[in-house]
Amino acid sequence: MDKPLAKYIDHTLLKPEATQDQIDIILAEAQQYDFASVCVNPYWVARAAAALADTDVDVCTVIGFPLGANTTQIKVAEANLAIDEGANEVDMVINIGELKQGHDDHVRADIQAIAEIAHAKNAILKVIIETSLLDDDEKVRACELAEAADADFVKTSTGFSTGGATVHDVALMRATVGDRLGVKASGGIHTYQEAKALIEAGASRLGASAGVAILKEAEAN
Repeated sequence: MDKPLAKYIDHTLLKPEATQDQIDIILAEAQQYDFASVCVNPYWVARAAAALADTDVDVCTVIGFPLGANTTQIKVAEANLAIDEGANEVDMVINIGELKQGHDDHVRADIQAIAEIAHAKNAILKVIIETSLLDDDEKVRACELAEAADADFVKTSTGFSTGGATVHDVALMRATVGDRLGVKASGGIHTYQEAKALIEAGASRLGASAGVAILKEAEAN
């Protein structure tokens, strides 16, 4: 690992039933453990930004989440507002159906529109390709399109589909993008051993709701 384990982790709470009190808990944990970011739904961005203003913990949110099937205009508006309210990282879901149909130009343009907004406002873009719904050729193509569209990271999963991050997928994504983009593994990461294996496979960021437990397990090893 080239940085402390906590700085690999986006401390995540994206459940639709998350309450303000639960959001406040993860914001406090993020400060205590110095995670890379907190990842919350757009509604909570302003609250997260206010709570973390005097820290080096970034505010991450999700765009077109969890299906990716919103129009590009809606994704752009959502990203614009989220960044204005304090998000400095946005994780967008690609249009998965269009990727599977082979409409690569649409997929690339969808990503590019968000990348332009993010970079104009000094935010970074992570592109969720939802690996559990793709075959390996589609995963490679999705990563290539994200890179062509000027994304900063490719990301495995929303955590809301049929599966999460796997070592195989992370290694494949890393092999595709080399050291040019970050690779974020997310979905189903519950233990230190799982986190370590994904980092060793090439993940430079982990999305996890179990960040505190992972750090405590790491300290015990």
